[in-house]
Amino acid sequence: MSSAVLDATQLIDSPLLPVVGQDLAAPLIHGGHVRYANLDYAASAPAIKDVAAHLNEVLPFYASVHRGAGFASQVSTSVYENARKIVAGFVGARPDDTVIFTRNTTDSLNLLAGCVESILQQRGFTEGRSNVHGEVLYLDIEHHANLLPWQALPHRSVVGADSIAATLDRVETALRAGNVLLVAVTGASNVTGEVLPVAELTALAHRYGARIVLDAAQLAPHRRIDLTATGIDYLAFSGHKLYAPFGAGVLVGRPDWLDAGHPHLAGGGAVKDVRLESISWTTGPARHEGGTPNVLGAATLAKATSVLAALNADDWHQHEQQLRAHLVAGLNELEGVTVHSLFSDADTYPDCGSIGVVNFSVTGYDAGLVAAYLSAEHGVGVRDGKFCAHPLLNRLGLPAGSLRASFGVGSQLEDAQRLVAGIQTLLQKGLGWDYVVDSGRWVPANDNREYPSWAPNTPGTAGAAPCSID
Repeated sequence: MSSAVLDATQLIDSPLLPVVGQDLAAPLIHGGHVRYANLDYAASAPAIKDVAAHLNEVLPFYASVHRGAGFASQVSTSVYENARKIVAGFVGARPDDTVIFTRNTTDSLNLLAGCVESILQQRGFTEGRSNVHGEVLYLDIEHHANLLPWQALPHRSVVGADSIAATLDRVETALRAGNVLLVAVTGASNVTGEVLPVAELTALAHRYGARIVLDAAQLAPHRRIDLTATGIDYLAFSGHKLYAPFGAGVLVGRPDWLDAGHPHLAGGGAVKDVRLESISWTTGPARHEGGTPNVLGAATLAKATSVLAALNADDWHQHEQQLRAHLVAGLNELEGVTVHSLFSDADTYPDCGSIGVVNFSVTGYDAGLVAAYLSAEHGVGVRDGKFCAHPLLNRLGLPAGSLRASFGVGSQLEDAQRLVAGIQTLLQKGLGWDYVVDSGRWVPANDNREYPSWAPNTPGTAGAAPCSID
């Protein structure tokens, strides 16, 4: 892709970058096929083609890393360790920051939670006692990945207000009360896509003597983050949302807490010396990467960051914003459709706005039924449910869930147009097929569509998430 800024038509009429599966043919319940309109990037993004090509380039050299003298092992070790440097550069890491490869954002945040627990224990904290040694502070808008790990530790929550400004006031009030060790916050809501002012939140945390961890699972695939410039202490994100769906995530941040924490995975590579009754643990990334690491996952995650870093920043932003604006405008024109948001000032507050995520509901229809209809009758893929953000959905008055459409570098205008057209048809004509609940999910009755032979029991018995089953 040229670094020259593209005009508006070029930006939305075609993908910004080629991705694997962009021409996937989806079978329709009434017969025939249509290009699959993937509007579920916020859950998992397809691989950028250059990333998939890099996987195939590295694969012949795959071998176990760090202790092998063989040629392939030496190459794999080089690839793995260089991936740390590439990722560190992508997020503007400080020279002494530690880069730890994990499975995903959830794994990264659980790793950090274990380190925070060790810090608290060193300060005298014991489970079950009133804690005076520090608490974790988080917002009620968090994904469960940035909520559940902290509930095992002393913690407090802040209920978000209807504006970013008022929410920051609430955060500062909680910080002013004292005893906050760590602020855990998302960079962008996985429900609505609204972006938080991460630099301002970081400054607030530091002003009151706390550190901050940013859940960047949603933000990193859409905007650049600079740890050095913002002062963010810890950053977590996933390859599967950053166009490298090969099982790797990352935690980047200050080394002292990470070196003091109990190893996330006790195993080979995490130790200096082992005796039958004692262990001497190492420090640095290896302390938390016990066992054979995901070399290919790290390599592809690093490649994805390199590809995104090479994008023209204006093109990247405008491609996403124009697609989002088109979809929001189209949905708002449909009577019976409600587009949901958190903050009245999201579009005006400095350095905020929204990433390519739109959350909405259709009056009179269960969200899961609408999602099944869009897939079966229009070949459009969206996400439905509670988005692993139960407290927020309950506060928004959506305990049964809602719908979420999300964009990425492989999206194009036709995707948004087909979603709007599908909802318009639903409102005007109703469902064009009978649907039933199978294993907790809405599916077409008597579904005769053909699925790959290597994906048996599609779609119904794939089942629903436990949280969506009463």
